[in-house]
Amino acid sequence: MAKERVVQAIQQALEAARDRGELSFSGTPEVEIEVPRNREHGDFSSNVAMALAREANLPPRKIAECIVASIGVGDGLIDRMEVAGPGFINFYLKPGWLHDVILKIAGEGDRYGRSDAGAGTKVLLEFVSANPNGPITVASGRGGAIGDTLARLYELTGAQVAREYYINDAANSTQMINFGKSLVVRYLQELGQSIEMPEDGYQGTYVNQIAKDIIAQHGDTYVSMDAEERLTLFTRMAEDAMIAQQKADLEEFGIVFDCWFSERSLHDSGKVREAVAKLDERGFTYEKDGAVWLRSTNFGDDKDRALVRSNGSPTYIAADAAYHADKFERGFNKLINVWGPDHHGYIARTKAAVAALGYRAGDVDILIYQAVRLMSSGEVVMMSKRAGDVISLSELVQEVGKDAARYFLLMRSHDSQLDFDLELAKSQSEENPVYYVQYAHARIAALLRNAEERGVVVPTAEDANLSLLVDEPELDLIKKLADWPEEVARAAFRHEPHRLSAFATELARLFHKFYTECRVLGDDEALSGARLALVSASKQVLGNLLHTMGIEAPERM
Repeated sequence: MAKERVVQAIQQALEAARDRGELSFSGTPEVEIEVPRNREHGDFSSNVAMALAREANLPPRKIAECIVASIGVGDGLIDRMEVAGPGFINFYLKPGWLHDVILKIAGEGDRYGRSDAGAGTKVLLEFVSANPNGPITVASGRGGAIGDTLARLYELTGAQVAREYYINDAANSTQMINFGKSLVVRYLQELGQSIEMPEDGYQGTYVNQIAKDIIAQHGDTYVSMDAEERLTLFTRMAEDAMIAQQKADLEEFGIVFDCWFSERSLHDSGKVREAVAKLDERGFTYEKDGAVWLRSTNFGDDKDRALVRSNGSPTYIAADAAYHADKFERGFNKLINVWGPDHHGYIARTKAAVAALGYRAGDVDILIYQAVRLMSSGEVVMMSKRAGDVISLSELVQEVGKDAARYFLLMRSHDSQLDFDLELAKSQSEENPVYYVQYAHARIAALLRNAEERGVVVPTAEDANLSLLVDEPELDLIKKLADWPEEVARAAFRHEPHRLSAFATELARLFHKFYTECRVLGDDEALSGARLALVSASKQVLGNLLHTMGIEAPERM
């Protein structure tokens, strides 16, 4: 493609200038080029001259002029070049490169945007991982949209990807014990007993529903059971019921996990003890006040962390250490965790534990997403899982639809707070970004149906006279289509799935502009054919893009 050819031309020019003694630098310089925001600055621009200035001991403009002189315009791609500002090189290409983009899209179809940039990488993406003590919330849904889209992006780069949900079901979990107590209370209340919910109990109606389901299956069997045995049983039944509901809610949201990994299994299998023992063998533990501590400050943490409490029970960091060791032992070489805002303090200690166990902390990436504020009529909708007025992900999907929910939850960078406008998400107008993008796809489908109904033959890209596509809206649209493969790689490796929503909105805008200003089904058969080829390419890329976001690409709206 054009970008790769320009990069190659710059690299060859630099090597030629070094061979002539005009430039001095070591190795092969990394060349980056970007699409300028201002169309007057060409098709591509590079700052390689400024990046080399210190090593070459020359002014950036002098280096840029040397590169331009060495490249020439002999390969038929570059029309002209100019040195701008402190040393930018702007490249103006011949229009033919854009026509090749349409041919490439037509030839690759659903594969357009795929690459082998991530080949050989085995990625384990752990996300959502909400405690099994309530429905998946909107906040956790944001983590789901981020994680699932990032998984899809990595798959497009050729990486092997597994999606995993970590179930926080340790036997000593205070939250889960409180959840079990809450279920016991609701069970007994449903059977007519007068009993108060504990102050730290869970008030949500979902607890009542689980209690009713137990009664429907088992009646009053558990009323006379020993209280401790009943609590243990009800804690497990509460957990199983919530995990089943969480799975259903996430599937409704378009997410299916490859593995639901139990924290309890780490304890039952002895892997937590093994991890602590390995940390001790490697010299990174010590005892203090009857507890076992990890020397996490050796690896950049702000303080050492307890691994085993004075009563002999392991801490969360011990289980996390065992869990990450297990991930590496399963053959994954890239671990990505998508965690909620209350986990920020766990980043340093988790990486420290990974490094202390002998793995590379750099192979673990942790994304912390910020809170979601649901807005209704300009007011914040308050949420509290324990108080019972929680807004679940399922309720959000029922209210605005899966597509709008996923799109809106991807609209901001994970490290920014997100305001979710419920009214906007439900509206069928151009102000609603997901409606705007899906409408572009549906409009294309309608246009192609209209052509068929009128007996107009939609030519293949090879048969169309693409050289007729010279108008500004046409060229701007093709340039955006050309950006898709690079956008995939950038969004994946930078862990920025939110880029897709901005890309989708801009691509839709450019198509709507083209549709408005360039008559597709006109009297000029050759021009109509070329524009129909562009329309088909736009439909393909929009479809690929929406699929990557986990959103439907409708044929009709």
